[in-house]
Amino acid sequence: IFTMVDIRSFPSESGIRFLECSGNPIYKKPYGKTASDLVGLLSCAEWTGVSLKLVLQEAGLQPGAKWVVAEGADAAALTRSIPIEKCLDDAMLVYSQNGERLRPQQGYPLRLLLPGFEGNMNVKWLRRLRVAAEPTYSREETSKYTDLMPDGSAREFTFYMEAKSIITRPSGGQRLSAPGFHEISGIAWSGHGKIKRVDVSVDDGKSWQEAQLQEPVLTRALTCFRLPWHWDGKTAVIQSRAIDETGYVQPTLAELLAVRGDNHFYHNNAIWPWRIAADGEVTNANA
Repeated sequence: IFTMVDIRSFPSESGIRFLECSGNPIYKKPYGKTASDLVGLLSCAEWTGVSLKLVLQEAGLQPGAKWVVAEGADAAALTRSIPIEKCLDDAMLVYSQNGERLRPQQGYPLRLLLPGFEGNMNVKWLRRLRVAAEPTYSREETSKYTDLMPDGSAREFTFYMEAKSIITRPSGGQRLSAPGFHEISGIAWSGHGKIKRVDVSVDDGKSWQEAQLQEPVLTRALTCFRLPWHWDGKTAVIQSRAIDETGYVQPTLAELLAVRGDNHFYHNNAIWPWRIAADGEVTNANA
């Protein structure tokens, strides 16, 4: 049994990582009107804590270990099963965020951080870790955070948040004041590592231009992008697609629905296009 004093006595490390809810956004209409409506369940912060790998090794991890079951001290005792490979990679037990101790709503005094994994797995108010040979199949990985496929099978343990991007300016709810120069800007991220490239289309996906990425480009963190654009005052549809370092390309909503069907709820990383009207009003082109 390790106390918080024990945890804080281990060598500390820090990293900037994003956290995202896997229901960010859902697949069902009506779709959000603004960028915040669509991907607002997202954050990025500098986290400080200790390597979970180090803690497990100090606890005497056995060779047969396949899963680590994490349990929170909230009223629901939220419980998730984590593959041992992730636990021995970049997982952390964190006690500070952005240079201060975790706030109560962020899991004080200790939370699990699994960079790139769906937000629900980053268990807050962490009180127990149990090593096991099998996953626990808790509520949060059976009736929740699992999706029905068109053939009736269940898509479960969908840990990673796939590459995603969104244009935040101009975006839904905003208005371009006049034709002329405008800078298209937004954010991109991937649970599988660094963003390699972001392409932007200003003609409804007919052609694409490579946007400039803002340095530093960090692994499993938000990356800003921008592209200069001359708007001619006519109706236009703009959109972005992210490509991460694995070569994965962010898909369209139609491509996702064709594979996953209408019963899907989680892990919607589709391209979100914005329609710019002749009067400059910006709306969700998928709405």
